[in-house]
Amino acid sequence: MKHTESPSPPSTEELPVQGGSLSMLSNNVTLKDVARVAGVSPITVSRAIHRPELVKPHTVEVVQRAVRVTGYIPNQLAGALTGRKTRLIAAVVPQISNSIFVETIQALSSRLWRANYQLLLGLSGYHNTREEELMSAILSRRPDGIVLTGIRHAPEIRQKLLSTGTPVVEIWDQSLSPIDMVVGFSHEKVGEAMATHLLERGYRHIAMLWLDDDRSTRRRIAFNEKLQSHGMTAVATILSPSPATLQHGREGLAELLAQGQQFDAIACGSDPLAHGVLTESFARGMRVPDQLGVIGFGDFDFAAHTHPALTTVKVDRQAIGELAADALLQKIAGKEPKQRIIDVGFEVVVRGTT
Repeated sequence: MKHTESPSPPSTEELPVQGGSLSMLSNNVTLKDVARVAGVSPITVSRAIHRPELVKPHTVEVVQRAVRVTGYIPNQLAGALTGRKTRLIAAVVPQISNSIFVETIQALSSRLWRANYQLLLGLSGYHNTREEELMSAILSRRPDGIVLTGIRHAPEIRQKLLSTGTPVVEIWDQSLSPIDMVVGFSHEKVGEAMATHLLERGYRHIAMLWLDDDRSTRRRIAFNEKLQSHGMTAVATILSPSPATLQHGREGLAELLAQGQQFDAIACGSDPLAHGVLTESFARGMRVPDQLGVIGFGDFDFAAHTHPALTTVKVDRQAIGELAADALLQKIAGKEPKQRIIDVGFEVVVRGTT
């Protein structure tokens, strides 16, 4: 049976309230209350909320206005239980205390918002246990799709996601066997590229100040393997807890110097660490890059404005978010994405510190 909308919904400037006042409607507001205020049928209200692409834009605007003035809160979970979409996408990232993930999440959120989806954000830290707890809470809300950071997840998480059939995009990594889809880059290739750059610049005594999380560790291992392929090993390595900070960078360089090690370059697992190294080296009167070459990872906003400007590895964080959103939206719409495995690549941005 084909439903037809009310021919002349009221304007958003003045919405009539039939059968009661707004104050009366403010408690336990129902779909019928919203329909009465908007001057359309309850089914039109439902469609405007859950499937706005099927409703005329002016009608959607009127319904949204009615929702606001009545204080109605749609029961998205109830919609999920009856087979409708929740219009909710969940994303799990380790942290947002620095900008490494922020651009990705912002791009993801903006793209989803344009498609009338809301983003539920969970912070897992760098612990699989917390990610497991988050996943149970997220799945109970029946999201239409899920974005996970990285590809290393507890077997229970992988199995649970496979069994639910919920579209999943893993980001900030690469895998030939993702849970569903993956958008990111190879951390191993990043590590190799960082080592190659320093070697090509003539540095031979290289120290490392690195992070201890999984993805950073894989970059560090690849970095070391590249050095070993040239008959070298890192002079010294200091591991710093995640997330990276400028303070950790200063303390790391101070510790390396206190050990009495001789090195002509330092590879940093993140730009904030490299920023700290530059700050500490300047305080000690060390000349960069003549006495000490420095390379970071992330191409943070400040990287081009340090003194000297920081050589680093740039990843298109915005593209990761947008591509992840597009892949999810295609899958939710019942279409197979053109690519299940998307490699956004990376770039070594050479600046003054090397």
